[in-house]
Amino acid sequence: MKDTKKGRAEQSEMGLSLEDLIRRGARDLIQKAIEVEVQELLDGYENVKTLRGQRSVVRNGYLPAREVLTSVGNIEVRVPKVRDRSGMGVKFNSALVPPFVRRSPRMSAALPWLYLKGISTGDMREALAVLVGEQAKGLSANVVSRLKAEWAAEYAVWMKRDLSSRRYVYWWADGIHTGLRQEDDAKACLLVIIGVTPDGRKELVTIGDGLRESKESWLDVLRDLAAQGLPSGPLLAVGDGALGFWAALDEVFPETRRQRCWVHKTANVLNTLPKSLQAKAKAGLHEIWMAPTRAQAITAFDHFLKTYGAKYPKAVDKLVKDRDALLAFYDFPAEHWLHLRTTNPIESTFATVRHRTTRTKNCVSRSTFLGLAFKLVQEAEKSWRRIRGVERINELLAGIVFKDGVSVTDDNDQQQRLAA
Repeated sequence: MKDTKKGRAEQSEMGLSLEDLIRRGARDLIQKAIEVEVQELLDGYENVKTLRGQRSVVRNGYLPAREVLTSVGNIEVRVPKVRDRSGMGVKFNSALVPPFVRRSPRMSAALPWLYLKGISTGDMREALAVLVGEQAKGLSANVVSRLKAEWAAEYAVWMKRDLSSRRYVYWWADGIHTGLRQEDDAKACLLVIIGVTPDGRKELVTIGDGLRESKESWLDVLRDLAAQGLPSGPLLAVGDGALGFWAALDEVFPETRRQRCWVHKTANVLNTLPKSLQAKAKAGLHEIWMAPTRAQAITAFDHFLKTYGAKYPKAVDKLVKDRDALLAFYDFPAEHWLHLRTTNPIESTFATVRHRTTRTKNCVSRSTFLGLAFKLVQEAEKSWRRIRGVERINELLAGIVFKDGVSVTDDNDQQQRLAA
Protein backbone atom coordinates (compact mmCIF):
# COMPACT_ATOMS: atom_id res chain seq x y z
CA MET A 1 0.00 0.00 0.00
CA LYS A 2 2.82 2.34 0.95
CA ASP A 3 4.62 1.54 -2.31
CA THR A 4 1.46 2.40 -4.26
CA LYS A 5 1.17 5.79 -2.55
CA LYS A 6 4.86 6.41 -3.12
CA GLY A 7 4.47 5.55 -6.77
CA ARG A 8 1.55 7.95 -7.17
CA ALA A 9 3.54 10.71 -5.50
CA GLU A 10 6.51 10.11 -7.80
CA GLN A 11 4.22 10.06 -10.81
CA SER A 12 2.62 13.31 -9.70
CA GLU A 13 6.06 14.80 -9.18
CA MET A 14 7.15 13.76 -12.66
CA GLY A 15 3.99 15.26 -14.09
CA LEU A 16 5.03 18.73 -12.98
CA SER A 17 6.63 20.96 -15.57
CA LEU A 18 10.11 22.37 -14.99
CA GLU A 19 8.50 25.78 -14.49
CA ASP A 20 6.19 24.36 -11.79
CA LEU A 21 9.11 22.73 -9.99
CA ILE A 22 11.09 25.96 -10.03
CA ARG A 23 8.08 27.89 -8.75
CA ARG A 24 7.49 25.39 -5.95
CA GLY A 25 11.15 25.52 -4.99
CA ALA A 26 11.03 29.30 -4.88
CA ARG A 27 7.89 29.16 -2.73
CA ASP A 28 9.53 26.78 -0.25
CA LEU A 29 12.65 28.94 -0.12
CA ILE A 30 10.70 32.16 0.53
CA GLN A 31 8.48 30.44 3.11
CA LYS A 32 11.47 29.08 5.02
CA ALA A 33 13.16 32.47 5.00
CA ILE A 34 10.01 34.11 6.40
CA GLU A 35 9.80 31.48 9.15
CA VAL A 36 13.41 32.20 10.13
CA GLU A 37 12.62 35.92 10.25
CA VAL A 38 9.65 35.52 12.59
CA GLN A 39 11.64 33.22 14.88
CA GLU A 40 14.40 35.83 15.13
CA LEU A 41 11.79 38.39 16.14
CA LEU A 42 10.36 36.08 18.82
CA ASP A 43 13.83 35.28 20.15
CA GLY A 44 14.47 39.00 20.59
CA TYR A 45 11.51 39.26 22.98
CA GLU A 46 12.10 35.94 24.72
CA ASN A 47 12.67 37.56 28.11
CA VAL A 48 9.63 39.87 28.00
CA LYS A 49 7.03 38.17 30.18
CA THR A 50 3.46 38.83 31.24
CA LEU A 51 2.61 39.26 34.90
CA ARG A 52 1.84 35.51 34.94
CA GLY A 53 5.32 34.69 33.69
CA GLN A 54 4.25 33.79 30.14
CA ARG A 55 6.01 35.06 27.04
CA SER A 56 4.48 38.34 25.92
CA VAL A 57 5.26 38.05 22.23
CA VAL A 58 4.11 34.76 20.69
CA ARG A 59 3.07 33.31 17.35
CA ASN A 60 -0.58 33.73 16.46
CA GLY A 61 -1.25 31.76 13.30
CA TYR A 62 -0.92 33.18 9.80
CA LEU A 63 -2.33 35.98 7.71
CA PRO A 64 -4.46 34.84 4.78
CA ALA A 65 -2.29 33.34 2.03
CA ARG A 66 -1.18 35.93 -0.48
CA GLU A 67 0.70 35.95 -3.74
CA VAL A 68 4.13 37.48 -4.21
CA LEU A 69 5.00 38.46 -7.76
CA THR A 70 8.47 37.10 -8.60
CA SER A 71 10.53 36.58 -11.72
CA VAL A 72 9.18 33.01 -11.92
CA GLY A 73 5.57 34.10 -11.62
CA ASN A 74 3.10 34.45 -8.76
CA ILE A 75 4.05 32.49 -5.65
CA GLU A 76 1.66 31.94 -2.76
CA VAL A 77 3.17 32.46 0.70
CA ARG A 78 1.76 32.46 4.22
CA VAL A 79 3.07 35.19 6.46
CA PRO A 80 3.03 34.43 10.21
CA LYS A 81 1.31 36.70 12.71
CA VAL A 82 2.52 37.47 16.21
CA ARG A 83 0.49 38.38 19.25
CA ASP A 84 1.91 41.01 21.60
CA ARG A 85 0.51 40.98 25.13
CA SER A 86 3.07 43.51 26.42
CA GLY A 87 1.46 46.62 24.97
CA MET A 88 4.57 47.54 22.94
CA GLY A 89 2.73 47.05 19.67
CA VAL A 90 5.18 44.48 18.34
CA LYS A 91 4.30 43.31 14.83
CA PHE A 92 6.02 41.06 12.33
CA ASN A 93 6.95 42.51 8.95
CA SER A 94 9.05 40.35 6.67
CA ALA A 95 12.22 42.11 5.53
CA LEU A 96 12.16 40.07 2.31
CA VAL A 97 9.43 42.28 0.96
CA PRO A 98 7.54 44.69 3.25
CA PRO A 99 3.72 44.46 3.37
CA PHE A 100 3.00 47.41 1.11
CA VAL A 101 5.40 46.07 -1.55
CA ARG A 102 4.05 42.51 -1.33
CA ARG A 103 0.58 43.84 -2.05
CA SER A 104 1.70 46.17 -4.78
CA PRO A 105 3.83 45.13 -7.74
CA ARG A 106 3.96 48.78 -8.84
CA MET A 107 7.32 50.38 -9.44
CA SER A 108 6.28 53.21 -7.11
CA ALA A 109 6.38 50.78 -4.21
CA ALA A 110 9.37 48.63 -5.09
CA LEU A 111 11.95 51.08 -6.42
CA PRO A 112 12.11 53.46 -3.41
CA TRP A 113 12.29 50.52 -1.02
CA LEU A 114 15.19 48.94 -2.89
CA TYR A 115 17.15 52.17 -3.07
CA LEU A 116 16.68 53.02 0.60
CA LYS A 117 17.60 49.47 1.51
CA GLY A 118 20.96 50.10 -0.12
CA ILE A 119 20.69 48.07 -3.33
CA SER A 120 23.37 49.37 -5.69
CA THR A 121 22.34 50.98 -8.94
CA GLY A 122 23.98 48.19 -10.92
CA ASP A 123 21.84 45.53 -9.21
CA MET A 124 18.62 47.56 -9.38
CA ARG A 125 17.05 45.99 -12.45
CA GLU A 126 17.77 42.45 -11.28
CA ALA A 127 16.26 43.22 -7.87
CA LEU A 128 13.20 44.84 -9.43
CA ALA A 129 12.67 41.75 -11.56
CA VAL A 130 12.18 39.70 -8.41
CA LEU A 131 9.54 42.11 -7.13
CA VAL A 132 7.65 43.25 -10.20
CA GLY A 133 8.43 40.62 -12.82
CA GLU A 134 10.66 40.13 -15.83
CA GLN A 135 9.50 43.34 -17.48
CA ALA A 136 11.62 45.28 -14.99
CA LYS A 137 14.78 44.00 -16.70
CA GLY A 138 13.84 46.07 -19.72
CA LEU A 139 13.97 49.32 -17.76
CA SER A 140 16.59 51.69 -19.06
CA ALA A 141 18.67 53.87 -16.77
CA ASN A 142 16.86 56.87 -18.25
CA VAL A 143 13.46 55.50 -17.21
CA VAL A 144 14.64 54.91 -13.63
CA SER A 145 16.17 58.39 -13.51
CA ARG A 146 12.95 59.93 -14.77
CA LEU A 147 10.93 58.11 -12.10
CA LYS A 148 13.24 59.39 -9.36
CA ALA A 149 12.99 62.93 -10.73
CA GLU A 150 9.18 62.72 -10.77
CA TRP A 151 9.07 61.57 -7.15
CA ALA A 152 11.42 64.35 -6.08
CA ALA A 153 9.13 66.85 -7.80
CA GLU A 154 6.05 65.33 -6.10
CA TYR A 155 7.79 65.66 -2.74
CA ALA A 156 8.64 69.32 -3.38
CA VAL A 157 5.00 70.13 -4.17
CA TRP A 158 3.76 68.16 -1.14
CA MET A 159 6.09 70.08 1.16
CA LYS A 160 4.37 73.33 0.12
CA ARG A 161 0.80 72.16 0.83
CA ASP A 162 -1.47 74.34 2.96
CA LEU A 163 -1.73 73.07 6.57
CA SER A 164 -3.84 75.90 8.00
CA SER A 165 -6.86 73.61 8.44
CA ARG A 166 -4.94 70.60 9.79
CA ARG A 167 -4.99 69.55 13.42
CA TYR A 168 -3.15 66.68 15.05
CA VAL A 169 -3.88 64.86 18.28
CA TYR A 170 -0.62 62.92 18.47
CA TRP A 171 2.77 62.89 16.76
CA TRP A 172 5.46 60.24 16.54
CA ALA A 173 8.91 61.64 15.71
CA ASP A 174 12.15 59.83 14.90
CA GLY A 175 15.36 60.07 12.92
CA ILE A 176 15.89 57.14 10.54
CA HIS A 177 19.20 56.01 9.04
CA THR A 178 18.85 54.00 5.83
CA GLY A 179 21.28 52.11 3.63
CA LEU A 180 21.60 55.14 1.35
CA ARG A 181 23.88 58.16 1.62
CA GLN A 182 23.38 61.73 0.52
CA GLU A 183 26.04 63.20 -1.70
CA ASP A 184 25.99 66.44 0.31
CA ASP A 185 26.06 64.95 3.82
CA ALA A 186 26.87 61.29 4.49
CA LYS A 187 25.70 61.61 8.12
CA ALA A 188 22.24 62.94 7.28
CA CYS A 189 19.22 60.81 8.12
CA LEU A 190 15.50 61.06 7.50
CA LEU A 191 13.63 63.19 10.05
CA VAL A 192 10.09 61.80 10.10
CA ILE A 193 6.87 62.86 11.84
CA ILE A 194 3.69 60.79 11.60
CA GLY A 195 0.50 62.22 13.12
CA VAL A 196 -3.00 61.24 14.17
CA THR A 197 -5.87 63.38 12.88
CA PRO A 198 -9.12 64.09 14.79
CA ASP A 199 -10.82 61.18 13.00
CA GLY A 200 -8.14 58.77 14.25
CA ARG A 201 -6.31 58.33 10.98
CA LYS A 202 -2.51 58.17 10.80
CA GLU A 203 -0.81 60.28 8.17
CA LEU A 204 2.63 61.51 7.26
CA VAL A 205 3.01 65.04 8.65
CA THR A 206 6.46 65.77 7.27
CA ILE A 207 9.70 64.15 6.20
CA GLY A 208 12.97 66.04 6.04
CA ASP A 209 16.66 65.41 6.45
CA GLY A 210 19.35 66.36 8.91
CA LEU A 211 21.15 65.14 12.00
CA ARG A 212 19.05 63.09 14.40
CA GLU A 213 20.38 64.72 17.60
CA SER A 214 20.55 68.25 16.17
CA LYS A 215 18.16 70.88 17.48
CA GLU A 216 18.84 73.02 14.41
CA SER A 217 17.90 70.20 12.03
CA TRP A 218 14.59 69.66 13.78
CA LEU A 219 13.98 73.42 14.00
CA ASP A 220 14.11 73.54 10.20
CA VAL A 221 11.53 70.74 10.04
CA LEU A 222 9.12 72.31 12.55
CA ARG A 223 9.49 75.85 11.22
CA ASP A 224 8.61 74.58 7.76
CA LEU A 225 5.38 73.16 9.21
CA ALA A 226 4.58 76.51 10.83
CA ALA A 227 5.37 78.29 7.56
CA GLN A 228 2.90 75.99 5.81
CA GLY A 229 0.24 77.33 8.16
CA LEU A 230 0.00 74.58 10.80
CA PRO A 231 -1.75 76.47 13.64
CA SER A 232 -0.53 74.34 16.55
CA GLY A 233 1.35 71.22 17.53
CA PRO A 234 -0.32 68.02 18.76
CA LEU A 235 -1.55 67.40 22.29
CA LEU A 236 1.22 64.84 22.80
CA ALA A 237 4.40 63.95 20.92
CA VAL A 238 6.16 60.59 21.25
CA GLY A 239 9.85 60.08 20.58
CA ASP A 240 13.30 59.05 21.74
CA GLY A 241 14.98 61.19 24.39
CA ALA A 242 18.16 61.56 22.32
CA LEU A 243 16.38 63.50 19.59
CA GLY A 244 17.11 67.18 19.03
CA PHE A 245 13.37 67.25 18.33
CA TRP A 246 12.45 68.11 21.94
CA ALA A 247 14.47 71.32 22.18
CA ALA A 248 13.10 72.41 18.80
CA LEU A 249 9.54 71.57 19.86
CA ASP A 250 9.87 73.85 22.91
CA GLU A 251 10.57 76.77 20.58
CA VAL A 252 8.03 76.17 17.83
CA PHE A 253 5.13 74.34 19.55
CA PRO A 254 5.79 74.73 23.31
CA GLU A 255 2.25 73.72 24.34
CA THR A 256 2.76 70.11 23.21
CA ARG A 257 3.35 67.55 25.96
CA ARG A 258 6.10 64.92 25.76
CA GLN A 259 6.06 61.13 25.94
CA ARG A 260 9.32 59.23 25.82
CA CYS A 261 9.36 56.02 23.79
CA TRP A 262 9.61 53.05 26.17
CA VAL A 263 11.30 50.82 23.58
CA HIS A 264 14.17 53.29 23.15
CA LYS A 265 14.36 53.95 26.89
CA THR A 266 14.45 50.23 27.71
CA ALA A 267 17.32 49.70 25.28
CA ASN A 268 19.24 52.67 26.74
CA VAL A 269 18.84 51.41 30.32
CA LEU A 270 19.76 47.81 29.49
CA ASN A 271 22.92 48.94 27.70
CA THR A 272 24.28 50.18 31.04
CA LEU A 273 23.71 46.84 32.81
CA PRO A 274 25.61 43.53 32.68
CA LYS A 275 24.05 40.99 30.32
CA SER A 276 23.37 38.67 33.25
CA LEU A 277 20.94 41.24 34.71
CA GLN A 278 19.28 42.46 31.55
CA ALA A 279 16.41 39.94 31.43
CA LYS A 280 15.37 40.68 35.02
CA ALA A 281 15.77 44.43 34.52
CA LYS A 282 13.69 44.30 31.32
CA ALA A 283 10.88 42.61 33.23
CA GLY A 284 11.13 45.30 35.92
CA LEU A 285 10.81 48.08 33.34
CA HIS A 286 7.87 46.23 31.80
CA GLU A 287 6.08 46.34 35.15
CA ILE A 288 6.39 50.13 35.18
CA TRP A 289 4.81 50.97 31.85
CA MET A 290 2.25 48.15 31.97
CA ALA A 291 0.92 49.24 35.38
CA PRO A 292 -2.81 50.09 35.20
CA THR A 293 -2.45 53.37 37.15
CA ARG A 294 0.19 56.05 37.56
CA ALA A 295 0.43 55.30 41.29
CA GLN A 296 1.23 51.65 40.60
CA ALA A 297 3.72 52.68 37.90
CA ILE A 298 5.49 54.96 40.37
CA THR A 299 5.65 52.11 42.90
CA ALA A 300 7.27 49.86 40.27
CA PHE A 301 9.51 52.78 39.24
CA ASP A 302 10.75 53.28 42.80
CA HIS A 303 11.30 49.53 43.21
CA PHE A 304 13.52 49.52 40.11
CA LEU A 305 15.54 52.44 41.48
CA LYS A 306 15.97 50.68 44.82
CA THR A 307 17.00 47.42 43.13
CA TYR A 308 19.64 48.85 40.79
CA GLY A 309 20.47 52.34 42.10
CA ALA A 310 23.38 51.51 44.40
CA LYS A 311 25.40 49.39 41.95
CA TYR A 312 24.26 50.80 38.62
CA PRO A 313 23.60 54.54 39.02
CA LYS A 314 23.86 55.21 35.27
CA ALA A 315 20.92 52.89 34.64
CA VAL A 316 18.62 54.59 37.13
CA ASP A 317 19.78 58.08 36.09
CA LYS A 318 18.47 57.41 32.58
CA LEU A 319 15.05 56.70 34.09
CA VAL A 320 14.94 59.46 36.69
CA LYS A 321 15.76 62.29 34.25
CA ASP A 322 12.74 61.39 32.07
CA ARG A 323 10.33 60.25 34.80
CA ASP A 324 7.48 62.62 33.97
CA ALA A 325 7.84 62.18 30.20
CA LEU A 326 7.84 58.40 30.53
CA LEU A 327 4.53 58.43 32.40
CA ALA A 328 2.71 61.16 30.46
CA PHE A 329 0.48 58.61 28.70
CA TYR A 330 -1.51 58.09 31.92
CA ASP A 331 -3.19 61.47 31.25
CA PHE A 332 -4.62 60.19 27.97
CA PRO A 333 -7.31 57.59 27.10
CA ALA A 334 -6.38 54.02 28.03
CA GLU A 335 -7.53 52.92 24.57
CA HIS A 336 -4.64 54.98 23.14
CA TRP A 337 -1.87 53.73 25.43
CA LEU A 338 -0.85 51.00 23.01
CA HIS A 339 -0.04 53.71 20.46
CA LEU A 340 1.55 56.23 22.81
CA ARG A 341 4.21 54.25 24.64
CA THR A 342 6.41 53.67 21.58
CA THR A 343 7.28 55.12 18.16
CA ASN A 344 6.13 51.87 16.54
CA PRO A 345 4.34 53.47 13.54
CA ILE A 346 7.65 54.89 12.33
CA GLU A 347 9.67 51.85 13.37
CA SER A 348 7.44 49.43 11.48
CA THR A 349 7.34 51.60 8.34
CA PHE A 350 11.12 51.81 8.07
CA ALA A 351 12.02 48.48 9.69
CA THR A 352 13.08 46.90 6.41
CA VAL A 353 15.30 49.78 5.27
CA ARG A 354 16.83 50.93 8.57
CA HIS A 355 20.61 50.95 8.41
CA ARG A 356 22.09 48.44 10.86
CA THR A 357 25.55 47.47 9.58
CA THR A 358 27.78 49.14 7.00
CA ARG A 359 26.65 51.83 4.65
CA THR A 360 26.42 51.26 0.94
CA LYS A 361 28.65 53.24 -1.39
CA ASN A 362 25.53 54.14 -3.33
CA CYS A 363 25.10 57.93 -3.08
CA VAL A 364 22.22 60.10 -4.31
CA SER A 365 21.37 63.77 -4.35
CA ARG A 366 19.41 65.34 -1.53
CA SER A 367 16.28 65.74 -3.68
CA THR A 368 16.42 62.08 -4.74
CA PHE A 369 17.01 60.93 -1.16
CA LEU A 370 13.93 62.77 0.10
CA GLY A 371 11.82 61.90 -2.94
CA LEU A 372 12.48 58.18 -2.52
CA ALA A 373 11.69 58.30 1.20
CA PHE A 374 8.51 60.27 0.55
CA LYS A 375 7.33 57.73 -2.03
CA LEU A 376 8.12 54.83 0.29
CA VAL A 377 6.03 56.30 3.13
CA GLN A 378 3.26 57.26 0.73
CA GLU A 379 2.93 53.60 -0.29
CA ALA A 380 3.09 52.39 3.32
CA GLU A 381 0.48 54.97 4.36
CA LYS A 382 -2.15 53.17 2.29
CA SER A 383 -2.09 50.26 4.75
CA TRP A 384 -2.12 52.29 7.99
CA ARG A 385 -5.11 51.76 10.25
CA ARG A 386 -6.89 54.16 12.56
CA ILE A 387 -5.91 54.15 16.19
CA ARG A 388 -8.05 52.37 18.75
CA GLY A 389 -10.65 54.33 20.73
CA VAL A 390 -11.36 56.93 18.03
CA GLU A 391 -14.43 58.08 19.96
CA ARG A 392 -12.18 59.32 22.77
CA ILE A 393 -10.46 61.88 20.56
CA ASN A 394 -13.39 64.31 20.62
CA GLU A 395 -13.28 64.26 24.42
CA LEU A 396 -9.59 65.13 24.36
CA LEU A 397 -10.13 67.97 21.91
CA ALA A 398 -13.02 69.25 24.05
CA GLY A 399 -10.59 69.59 26.97
CA ILE A 400 -11.91 66.72 29.10
CA VAL A 401 -9.30 65.61 31.63
CA PHE A 402 -8.15 61.99 31.76
CA LYS A 403 -6.68 60.32 34.82
CA ASP A 404 -5.16 56.84 34.58
CA GLY A 405 -6.67 56.48 31.13
CA VAL A 406 -10.23 57.25 32.23
CA SER A 407 -12.01 60.56 31.69
CA VAL A 408 -12.81 62.35 34.91
CA THR A 409 -16.44 62.49 33.72
CA ASP A 410 -16.57 58.69 33.39
CA ASP A 411 -14.97 58.29 36.79
CA ASN A 412 -17.51 60.61 38.45
CA ASP A 413 -20.41 58.78 36.80
CA GLN A 414 -19.13 55.46 38.11
CA GLN A 415 -18.76 56.82 41.63
CA GLN A 416 -22.32 58.16 41.54
CA ARG A 417 -23.65 54.77 40.41
CA LEU A 418 -21.78 53.01 43.22
CA ALA A 419 -23.11 55.51 45.75
CA ALA A 420 -26.66 54.95 44.54
